[in-house]
Amino acid sequence: MQKPSDKSPKTPGPDVAPTRAGNSTPGAGGAKPGNAGAKNDASAGGDLLNYVVQDPEAFAKNMLQFAEQSGEAIKRFLDRPDTGVSPFSAGSEMTEASRTMQDLAQLWMNNPTKLAESQLKLMQGYGEVWTNSVRRLAGESVKPVAEPPLSDNRFKDEEWSSNPYFDYWKQVYLLTSNWADDMLKETEGLDKQERTKAEFYMRLVMSAISPTNFPGTNPEVMRETIARNGENLVEGMKLFQADMEKSQDLLKISQTDTDAFEVGRNLAVTPGKIVYQNDLLQLIQYTPTTEQVHEVPLLVVPPWINKFYILDLTPPKSFIAHAVAQGFTVFVVSWVNPDETLSEKSFEDYMIEGVLAATDAVRRETGVAKINILGYCVGGTLVSSTLAYLAARGEDLYVSATLLTTQVDFKEAGDLLMFVTDEQLKSIDDLMEDRGYLDGSRMATVFNMMRPRDLIWPYIVNNYMLGRKPFPFDLLYWNQDSTRMPKANHHFYLREFYNENKLSKGELSLGGTPLKLGDVKLPVFHLAAREDHIAPARSVYLGAKMFGGDVKFVLAGSGHIAGVVNPPAKMKYQHWTGDLSTADKLDGWLEKAEEHPGSWWPLWSEWLGERSGDMIEPRKPGENLGAIEDAPGSYVTRTF
Repeated sequence: MQKPSDKSPKTPGPDVAPTRAGNSTPGAGGAKPGNAGAKNDASAGGDLLNYVVQDPEAFAKNMLQFAEQSGEAIKRFLDRPDTGVSPFSAGSEMTEASRTMQDLAQLWMNNPTKLAESQLKLMQGYGEVWTNSVRRLAGESVKPVAEPPLSDNRFKDEEWSSNPYFDYWKQVYLLTSNWADDMLKETEGLDKQERTKAEFYMRLVMSAISPTNFPGTNPEVMRETIARNGENLVEGMKLFQADMEKSQDLLKISQTDTDAFEVGRNLAVTPGKIVYQNDLLQLIQYTPTTEQVHEVPLLVVPPWINKFYILDLTPPKSFIAHAVAQGFTVFVVSWVNPDETLSEKSFEDYMIEGVLAATDAVRRETGVAKINILGYCVGGTLVSSTLAYLAARGEDLYVSATLLTTQVDFKEAGDLLMFVTDEQLKSIDDLMEDRGYLDGSRMATVFNMMRPRDLIWPYIVNNYMLGRKPFPFDLLYWNQDSTRMPKANHHFYLREFYNENKLSKGELSLGGTPLKLGDVKLPVFHLAAREDHIAPARSVYLGAKMFGGDVKFVLAGSGHIAGVVNPPAKMKYQHWTGDLSTADKLDGWLEKAEEHPGSWWPLWSEWLGERSGDMIEPRKPGENLGAIEDAPGSYVTRTF
């Protein structure tokens, strides 16, 4: 096993994990391992003769072992649920992708003249790439026919440009990918949902056929294989088998070194106590770190489809630690990882036994009648529904609300809408009926498929082809630490919000109470993330305009996670502010918005501080309710 370099990894791009020294994305290129035997000649483009095995006996031995291991691994994989046609499995998505590509091909053949013209143009491009490759081998300098955008980390290795062989495959792929994108854009006869579906599966297919994903056309993999006489492939197969062993429903490709982290040891280490718990949650109260605190406490409601410590990663990245350091008395809901005994816990239960029960506990612990509340992602959707529920009943429990990457209007919810069609929901319901829950690996698979170029293929290359354990990265450890979703709650959420979009239409009721977001009059801090693929910024923006009170809308740079977890010290990304009333849609708002460098955290702290009352003596966790156990508690580490 090759040891990681001692050099520091490059800073990753938005929501992309670092892997090891020299690589911005695993398997995408970077520093050459050891003496790989390949030289780069800018004029001739490298010499493939240098890709010669130095120890044929060791190479043959490793190839034989690799063939034996891979045969056994493939047989085991084919026996897994992954290959079956079940919701969000590899088998079902391959079937759907194939069906979508066939439908597209049929639409293209309906206009044979246009299809022939586009194919001729593509063939001419291929011919030009071939001619240029021959000219380069003869020592000429030629301009590339196709080049990747600077944001594409797959082709960072210098031999993708300097070596005619790899440059040929790169350009052929880019030409094909660009041709497919152009064809899809010009395809007529697709409604909005069909087009979204076609774009999604086209991205999956084009990401899969990239030459970076095949040993024979990836220079880094070839160098590593030659340098190590194929040992990297043997090690990679061991890592693949290990991933299968620890995966449950679906294969979970390791995105980070899981041995490097442990919740309570170097993740979720902000000091505090569990001061209340029931079947659905543990409530954490954090220990103050300032001489005085704001009188009005803050309750944080994270999504139940993930674990709360995304807001309490390593200390430099902890949003919770930051809030405590600003003098807020912070309480956080830690949702239980449910089993079949909680299958009938509904969305309404998550509101009453979750948000409202936690709110009551915070009020009793602090003696404050009205508190501040924060919801993140689907936790924010739950908070928004709760606010509308209370407004309809004339109950006033909160001073303000903060909503982070939260959707309440789902008509612009993006790619996720493809997974909540009537057919998909029927399959999910059948699966949950048997078990009483949806395993977290299925939702994790969906999120990964939405960004296959960043969240699937780099790790297949790095782990299984280069034979390297992925780089330790706290965010990706959290990403793989998924939770289950109880049947009743998940069915309600997918159908009522995503599929039928009832909350935005004023057609949703909880506990017999109709919900109207316009009745929510309290001040709201509403954050969207510009590159968010889970809660698209345009969707969050539309929902922000539905509340009846003063809404401060802020747009963060980067995506669903990095846009939120963006500590001020890093000075990464930027954020925009502006008047929500200036435009009906996000693009119009952004034209008039003011851009600010760095994190939005200080802006939020100031906003919340103005709504948090006077400064008082700090509170010791559990002074009134008592302390059950130390933070982060036992619910967050519950596994099956």
